[in-house]
Amino acid sequence: MKEPAVSADPTQVLAFETDCHIFDGCGFPGPGLHSFMFEPLWGNADGSGFYFNKVMLLALLGTIIIVGFFWAAFNKPKVVPGKLQMVAEAGYNFVRRGIVYETLGRKEGEKYVPLMVSIFFFVWMMNLWSIIPIAQFPVTSIIAYPAALAAIVYTIWMSVTFKRHGFVGGLKNITGYDKSLGAILPLVMLIEVFSNVLLRPFTHAVRLFANMFAGHTLLLLFTIASWYLLNGIGIAYAGVSFVMVVVMTGFELFIQAVQAYVFVLLACTFIQGAVAEHH
Repeated sequence: MKEPAVSADPTQVLAFETDCHIFDGCGFPGPGLHSFMFEPLWGNADGSGFYFNKVMLLALLGTIIIVGFFWAAFNKPKVVPGKLQMVAEAGYNFVRRGIVYETLGRKEGEKYVPLMVSIFFFVWMMNLWSIIPIAQFPVTSIIAYPAALAAIVYTIWMSVTFKRHGFVGGLKNITGYDKSLGAILPLVMLIEVFSNVLLRPFTHAVRLFANMFAGHTLLLLFTIASWYLLNGIGIAYAGVSFVMVVVMTGFELFIQAVQAYVFVLLACTFIQGAVAEHH
């Protein structure tokens, strides 16, 4: 059997020692930041220059799967749709009618449907990697991916604001300018600028990231605990921990879809605010 890895202090076993079990004289190998860090599949191990790791591979594969799915479904559409086309149409119409139209209206929202459908299924696929065997990692638990998506939405939001209202009108829209507020107008404008320019794009990204980060950590916690407790009398507790793995996996499936929905809903809400006179 592989010898336990030890730190500078020989009495302390490293937290990421996976051969460790309860009553073996080693600590619980709990998940941590190391659970979200991957060595490059190729490229420089120190992260300098170009490199490609597991998370990037999952993002690339997820994109290929989504594009391939919709291409296969709509490449030769039929009046009487087959099963694949029916599923694709159901997903497309869910985003179009259930999110975009409900938020922006049909006339205003139609032009944003392709973008919102793309974002919804991309986020959902990136979340789903968490429970897919071998992959078992949500891409969106790495802040760079939600941040990039939020930046795209933010850029469109601001562009639409100034395109629709002009420079002065756009500033009024962003600052919530309303002269009827009287003396408190400067305070309201300051709060609105902080909210619209800084807080909204930040929370848009962090909401998705934090939920997937926390969900993956909990799944890791119970999965590792099931293995760690699989020794002696701890087997009984390992069974309880495994039940929690199953429960958390089902719950995570629900959260993954909800987070994709919420991300797109917020994106549509921001754009709706851009085309309105005031927030």
